[in-house]
Amino acid sequence: MKRFTSKMMKKLRVQIALHYLMASALTLLLMGFILYASISSVVLKEAVTTTENAVDKSGMYIDLYIDRLKAVSSLLSENPQLVSYLSNTKRDPLAKKDIYTSIDTTIASDSFIKSVIIVSKDGQILSNERNLNMSMSSDMMKEQWYTSAIHSGSMPVLTSARMQKFSMDKDSWVISISREIKNTQGENIGVLLIDIEYKVIDDYLANLDLGKTGFSFIINDNSEVVYHKDPVYFRDVAKQNTLRNIVANKDSYDTKQNTLTHTYPLKNADWLLVGVSSQDGLLAIKKQLLEIFLLVGIVLQIIAAISVGLFAGRITAPFQKLEKAMQEIENGLSEVPIDDKGCYEAQSLARHFNLMIQKIEKLMQEITEKEKHLRSSEINVLHSQINPHFLYNTLDTIVWMAEFNNSEKVIEITKALAQFFRLSLSGGKELTTVENELDHVRQYLFIQQERYGDQMAYDIVCDDALMQMQMPKILVQPIVENALYHGIRGMAHQGHIEIRAEESASDILLIVKDNGEGFDLTQIDQNVSNNVAKLGGVGIKNVDERIKLYYGEAYGITIDSIVGSGTTVTIKIPQNRV
Repeated sequence: MKRFTSKMMKKLRVQIALHYLMASALTLLLMGFILYASISSVVLKEAVTTTENAVDKSGMYIDLYIDRLKAVSSLLSENPQLVSYLSNTKRDPLAKKDIYTSIDTTIASDSFIKSVIIVSKDGQILSNERNLNMSMSSDMMKEQWYTSAIHSGSMPVLTSARMQKFSMDKDSWVISISREIKNTQGENIGVLLIDIEYKVIDDYLANLDLGKTGFSFIINDNSEVVYHKDPVYFRDVAKQNTLRNIVANKDSYDTKQNTLTHTYPLKNADWLLVGVSSQDGLLAIKKQLLEIFLLVGIVLQIIAAISVGLFAGRITAPFQKLEKAMQEIENGLSEVPIDDKGCYEAQSLARHFNLMIQKIEKLMQEITEKEKHLRSSEINVLHSQINPHFLYNTLDTIVWMAEFNNSEKVIEITKALAQFFRLSLSGGKELTTVENELDHVRQYLFIQQERYGDQMAYDIVCDDALMQMQMPKILVQPIVENALYHGIRGMAHQGHIEIRAEESASDILLIVKDNGEGFDLTQIDQNVSNNVAKLGGVGIKNVDERIKLYYGEAYGITIDSIVGSGTTVTIKIPQNRV
């Protein structure tokens, strides 16, 4: 598996695809990072602007409302009737009634004004509330809350005088606008307190959108909490310190908490409005951007993979054809078609390969012609080595029979000899049929039987289907001759030669079996050509060499022999129908 993987990784198509996909992935990653950073920066700036505008807008509304309260307090404190009433030690009841009317009118003009309280320097109270729990004396300058109200001027404060017992119920809280009341000489004659429901700030900040976990609060110059929607912050020191730390960091973006802080100092009070916005939208947009980039990246990588498959295939196809042609060069030479649309390098390689094939074919043709001439020469030499003693002995037999006036035998042997040589020559052809080859052996054995008489007998058997199969001529006769001279001739009893032609798969087996003396196979080499002397004569060697010249090393002669029982020689050649 490891070897296969290594082989695959070395392929040109795979390497092109991998490099292309890696380059595409890096390009997409870089572009995605740049786009993500750019879009995130733009969205963050937009979120900052939106948060700042929202906090500033809410702060302006609160500023406007406080400015309005200051104007109302100014009208009341500078009312001539009120100044005249507080300046005199003898106070007119009618003037007091008019002052109450002004108080009622002021309360009616604003639903958030809970009470209007006028406290004279000598401790007299004019208010719409009848049961006030306030610390009073004949000289109010001795009262701390009174002097604090004078010193605070017209700045809004969270009035301790109105919160004798701190309650977590915000509905009972008030914020007071205080203003010093002076006579025409500029001397203090009293203090005006206007109590506004704490709820007014909640209303102004209710529409301030700061995200799911965002919040706003107000803190004064003394780092005291003036407003927070959670009342716990008014008594929990740790939470108050958290708010002070937020103020200390001023306008900032906390990447860990994903919060944006913006402050707005109110112009008409010593208050600082702080908005802490949770950037839920920024997180959602970043998440959506990542999902989009991931989806687009996957789609583009799939498109890149498909395109690189086609592109790399287009480039490597000519090289693959060339590789295949080189691999199949053992089975046959074939030129590679040149792709006109392919790259120059592939076309050049294909042209050089085709030129090499042409040269190899030319050389092979020359070698084939030379081998053909050489084989013909070798075969002719082998034919010339056929034992001529057979012809001499046959002629001697004919002469001997003629001397004894045995004309019929002379005629039969002469005809057999003529047929024998006619089949040997075969009109100059190198190939003959199995039928003619066996007839050639039959003529030979007929002639030999006339010489040896009852000392020799023979049988020739052949499948009808093999009769017209082609084969080289004069393959069986030398084997039969060898069996006769080296196996049977010296026997005391009758010798027998059996010749069979059989079909074996796609081959032909020509079997020559005798009951002669036989020999010990362990005393000879397995290679027939190395045992010419031991097997007797050059006939077997010639036949074996001729068969191998025709059909290759897979074909030829095999010998099986047992001492005293005879020898079997098998000739194996392929089927070749006429």
